[in-house]
Amino acid sequence: MLLEFVHTHTVAAPVPFVPEVTLLQADDPIALWEATESGGTAQPPPFWAFAWAGGQALARHVLDDPDLVAGRSVLDLATGSGLVAVAAAKAGARPVTANDIDPYSLAAAQANADTNGVRVETVEADLLDTDGRFGVVLAGDVFYSREMANRVLPFLRRAAFHGALVLVGDPGRAYLPEGLIERAVYDVPVVEELESVPFRRTTVWQLTAS
Repeated sequence: MLLEFVHTHTVAAPVPFVPEVTLLQADDPIALWEATESGGTAQPPPFWAFAWAGGQALARHVLDDPDLVAGRSVLDLATGSGLVAVAAAKAGARPVTANDIDPYSLAAAQANADTNGVRVETVEADLLDTDGRFGVVLAGDVFYSREMANRVLPFLRRAAFHGALVLVGDPGRAYLPEGLIERAVYDVPVVEELESVPFRRTTVWQLTAS
């Protein structure tokens, strides 16, 4: 059922800023958003159907510099479509874990991994209060609300403390913390119906333990 819903509302197409990756993307963004709100059961917003700016930037970054992730365990936190997880796998990361609390997201992430011929493990859980150990933690567009920022930042700090390379892709969201290390800046094409602009200036940041 989940996979059928994903395929019904998406088409497979190259990601604008990361054409090496083919992604199931919403063919009608507004119609999909309305479908998830009026389906009769409460569902999270369909973040899984779009290539958001932060994820595109992270995906571009690891594909351009595969040594960041090659041969290392990677967690793609709040994976959405699985774009970043797929890019990490293409860059040689092993194993790659795509995590989200939305089962539709994980269905899309698995479908996108299969489409791109890579192996990605999916985990449906809230990991933010856990202390999992990964070589690299990648997080795109996670600082969009105060509540989310207050929960995700301690998790990322702990991961960095335990030795993980923690990279965040962010297009200037309101709750991005201070003190991050800038690694790259891109002008990323986005869905104008959702972002109100055709491009977002997006930065890949490194987050440290302190």
